[in-house]
Amino acid sequence: MTNDPYLDRISSHVSGMSRALDAGDGIVRLAPSWVPRSFCTPGRRIRLHPDDYFPFQQTRGGIDERWLASTVRAENGPLTGPYEGLSLVVDPDGTLLPFDEFVSHHGAAAVGERLWEGHGGWTMYSKFYDNLLPLPFHVHHDDEKAALVGKVGKPEAYYYSPQMNNYLGDQSISYLGLRPGTSRDQVRERLARFGAGGDNRITELALGYRTQLGTGWDVPSGVLHAPASICTYEPQSSSDVFSMCESWSNNREVPEELLWKDVPESRHGDVDAVLDLLDWEKNVDPDFVANRFMAPYETKASEAAGGRAYVERWIVYRSNAFSAKELTVAPGETAVITEDDAYGAIVVQGHGTLGSHDAAAATVIRFGQLSQDEFFVTAEAARAGVRVHNASPTEELVVLKHFGPGNVELGLV
Repeated sequence: MTNDPYLDRISSHVSGMSRALDAGDGIVRLAPSWVPRSFCTPGRRIRLHPDDYFPFQQTRGGIDERWLASTVRAENGPLTGPYEGLSLVVDPDGTLLPFDEFVSHHGAAAVGERLWEGHGGWTMYSKFYDNLLPLPFHVHHDDEKAALVGKVGKPEAYYYSPQMNNYLGDQSISYLGLRPGTSRDQVRERLARFGAGGDNRITELALGYRTQLGTGWDVPSGVLHAPASICTYEPQSSSDVFSMCESWSNNREVPEELLWKDVPESRHGDVDAVLDLLDWEKNVDPDFVANRFMAPYETKASEAAGGRAYVERWIVYRSNAFSAKELTVAPGETAVITEDDAYGAIVVQGHGTLGSHDAAAATVIRFGQLSQDEFFVTAEAARAGVRVHNASPTEELVVLKHFGPGNVELGLV
């Protein structure tokens, strides 16, 4: 049984792949991709209808994530739907096309020669993570450790969008890394407590950081973290690999199976297998804030434009696996934005047009309903320049844009 709201509309016809690309002059619209988590409590800020946060059967949990420009599927156990977490391209004829197949079909025409030849496709996605309480303290693997379970590594980053946070949840403090001087034995002792029940109190070894809206963090693979109760915009590599290291979160126990989720089966029960996932130098870095905190800064093109019609800022810029910008177009104004690379885009405030598409931030979306807030801009369209028009005489139009590995503009290629 699946509760996939789009299942009857999904198609893989080649004609649809071409029609969708041509109809938007290289820009395609994406359907909302909702993801539940059994160990989380929805924060109800991702603009889903209040009645629709628990649309799945028992044990699936509530929806507290929306995945953006995703070519991967979520890993939520045996009841996971066949397209859960995967983005779907909206064909003008009303059918929906799997985004991974769309990228594979168009290849370099979709993601550009650099990404296609160097990475074989679109290897990042972003998400809105939206939990009422912090996530359990956990870690994502690097490529080497993920390969042991047939996966790829997962660095990620956070941006705290003011438009997505009308309130800050129940605990707006993120635990990131470990206190300088923390020993491996101290962490081992807390991990060993996991199966004993209750709280293993591992975050006592970490530092907590109060949320500053309009800023963010770089979180490389191997760094322990427990994101705050914030609706967070999270660019990341295309993977759902992790190990939960905290045994108590969201006012309930975390299943021990999540500690061993992506540990080779032969090492289940071996706490050192989890310790080996940690990048120790980055976790205990005394300059963690200087090396990981991200305050936005204006792009060179935006500075040159003078700031009257639009302002564009880098909001994620420390990783070579992905990057992101925030574009703000003033009321009634139009901006033509040129990029070197393909990107995903999500409108978080206002309405207008993005290329030939109507674009509008969502207010309330029903589960299974389409929206006009999410797009993917192919490399050719990005280089030609995308015309973004704000149709409101009073409200700013704000778009978050997520890019794949490397970035010519940032000098990361």
